[in-house]
Amino acid sequence: MLGAGLAGLGAAGLAACGAGSGGKESLVVAIVSNPQMQDAISLIDRFTEQHPDIDVRFVSLPENEARAKITASVASGGGEFDVVMISNYVTPLWAANGWLTDLEPYIAKTDGYQPEDFIPTIKDALTVDGAMHSVPFYGESAFLVYRQDLFDAAGLEMPERPSWDELQEFAEVLHDPDAGMTGLALRGLAGWGENLAPMNTVINTFGGRWFDMDWAPALESAEVREAVSTYVDTVRTFGQPGAATSGFGDCLNLVSQGNAAMWFDATSMVSGIEDPRSSTVVGKTGYALGPTELTDSTSWLYSWALAIPETSEKKDAAWEFIAWMTHPDYFQLVGEEIGWEALPPGSRLSTYEIPEYAELSKTYAEPTLNSMAAATQEQSMTEEVPYPGLQFVGIPEFQDLGTRVGQQFSAAIAGQKSVDEALKQSQGFAESVARTYGWEG
Repeated sequence: MLGAGLAGLGAAGLAACGAGSGGKESLVVAIVSNPQMQDAISLIDRFTEQHPDIDVRFVSLPENEARAKITASVASGGGEFDVVMISNYVTPLWAANGWLTDLEPYIAKTDGYQPEDFIPTIKDALTVDGAMHSVPFYGESAFLVYRQDLFDAAGLEMPERPSWDELQEFAEVLHDPDAGMTGLALRGLAGWGENLAPMNTVINTFGGRWFDMDWAPALESAEVREAVSTYVDTVRTFGQPGAATSGFGDCLNLVSQGNAAMWFDATSMVSGIEDPRSSTVVGKTGYALGPTELTDSTSWLYSWALAIPETSEKKDAAWEFIAWMTHPDYFQLVGEEIGWEALPPGSRLSTYEIPEYAELSKTYAEPTLNSMAAATQEQSMTEEVPYPGLQFVGIPEFQDLGTRVGQQFSAAIAGQKSVDEALKQSQGFAESVARTYGWEG
């Protein structure tokens, strides 16, 4: 547990615990080691020029490790971190527990911060009882990328809002494994933040849900069965080799190297697909909204956001750092110093109005913003549910439950068990959780 200290984080993590030098106030900031966060580390001198009395030390960790370390610290009240990077999944849960600082008083006194500029669905997801308890650095929803050049050559036209039947028809035409071309890439790697992210949107649009309003588990319903069967059959028939162990990064590599005709996943994919330094398909792609069945949207909503643990004794300095890293001025700094393609996407509406970024994002800005705007249960689900979330179930138990269910679905993709067998086992896992919410069976 992290409450006992930062042992095991390595030299960078240990250095982060040191006292500030020269009488400076020392902040320890725990972040995920994704590219946009690494850019922030590279620009920290700009912050210290403006705040010479604040010494920022980063603990930068891979995503899964960051989740575990930050959760352990904040939940135990360990107080190691002054700023933490968390998601819209945990923000409402932790705020309800009293673990996070109400940021509204800080936002109100920060010149030019413009909280109304945050993308509304992201802002709402980080707001609890009318107060933001974390502020977004980066946000995403879901959409579909497709090879426009291959569609043109085959005489195909992608609708703005395709159906799953249409996607399967396109995939059948374009799937050519002998030529190294996958018809439709989809995640299969087990995990609540891996294969369940896209799979849950399919469950939603097919009319399924995890629990009904009485917390009765519904993973063996006809709607969920049809949704999971559609996903599994599609990826087994038209998907990439080794799909059962393919995560986001694997699919991104497949698409960016020209080996997949379509991919349904996070809108954040564009930073890799449209990067001329690493992608072979720049200028060859188009973007559409995610595939639907019974709903108008198959969106999801995720944000990496910054928060101040209630245990921090340096809240004013912590906010100064957070405000710098999430202020509209930061996006100009990134564009000018690193490159406009490196701007953190999906947090502020004004990002898409910056002329240089508007030019870069002209093929994907509109579907990104439309997908994020539609990322509500009212537009993406057919039935009421007792929990928040779209690609996750907003309860503490979901990290474990979702991973267990994701393992079942991955096994079905691998052909190790049938969809019915996977759903039966998953229903049992969900029943154990449902009892803690008053369901009696």
